[in-house]
Amino acid sequence: MKNKEHTRQVRDTVVKKFKAGFGYKKISQALNIPRSTVQAIILKWKEYQTTANLPRPGRPSKLSAHTRRRLIRDAAKRPMITLDELQRSTAEVGDSVNRTTISILHKSGLYGRVARRKPFLKDIHKRCRLKFATSHLGDTPNMWKKVLWSDETKIELFGNNAKRYVWRKSNTAEHTIPTVKHGGGSIMVWACFSSAGTGKMVKIDGKMDGAKYRTILEENLMESAKDLRLGRRFVFQQDNDPKHKAKSTMEWFKNKHIQVLEWPSQSPDLNPIENLWKELKTAVHKCSPFNLTELELFCKEEWEKISVSRCAKLIETYPKRLTAVIAAKGGATKY
Repeated sequence: MKNKEHTRQVRDTVVKKFKAGFGYKKISQALNIPRSTVQAIILKWKEYQTTANLPRPGRPSKLSAHTRRRLIRDAAKRPMITLDELQRSTAEVGDSVNRTTISILHKSGLYGRVARRKPFLKDIHKRCRLKFATSHLGDTPNMWKKVLWSDETKIELFGNNAKRYVWRKSNTAEHTIPTVKHGGGSIMVWACFSSAGTGKMVKIDGKMDGAKYRTILEENLMESAKDLRLGRRFVFQQDNDPKHKAKSTMEWFKNKHIQVLEWPSQSPDLNPIENLWKELKTAVHKCSPFNLTELELFCKEEWEKISVSRCAKLIETYPKRLTAVIAAKGGATKY
């Protein structure tokens, strides 16, 4: 067992006596410490000009340089590979390590993260997203303040969908999980908001069709715009769901003299209401609703609690989304 190391004061005394002309043997006898210890202290002082503790290299790595490179390469090429699979991979080259040793990946900037769920983008989608971003990048802040953003979402009674971990570097949107829009759930709601705050929220009963969508607009759209003081020349945003783009629905907008924002398909990351949906679901599940009635009640209560400053901030930073789409050449972004 290693003996307890000597204090800094003792080491300084050794050096002081050595400078005074004392030999190793006399210093050892005077301080009652082994001669080998005296020698080690003096040699260290001669080399580093200090008696302080220096940084130690630590325990030698169990992984060879070749194995470390292989681990990093495997995680980079197959971001959804698990720790167990990486462990088996190292065993194949003769290095038996435990799961914690594989944390060497952290030193290369790779961490286990939940894979973001992103819509599947075809080339035509990317071209449309890029066109939208470039054409609106120069729009003034006042233009975005006149937009009334809308969307539907499902809110589950018990938790969110399963998560999948991947290896990726911080603040990147790589290695996402493709999703399709909607697919059933506890309740479906429609809501809208602008930089001035949240508008109406409506629970959708049964299957949504064009007629039901127009009823929701008729009963909530103009009232929300009025409550948010958007004026008559506001712009309405909706995605390209077939019932949103139906001929009867578009005629309804025309008759009401409502301008509809041209929207690229498969682009939830361009709609800031998605950020509010995430915050809403987190807040609602913290309330632990017991049934669907409570779920609907908590949804509306938490929606109304979202601050105006939060809504304003999302719109204020909207040009950053457009810049991200342009940088990704129409591809998925971190938003």
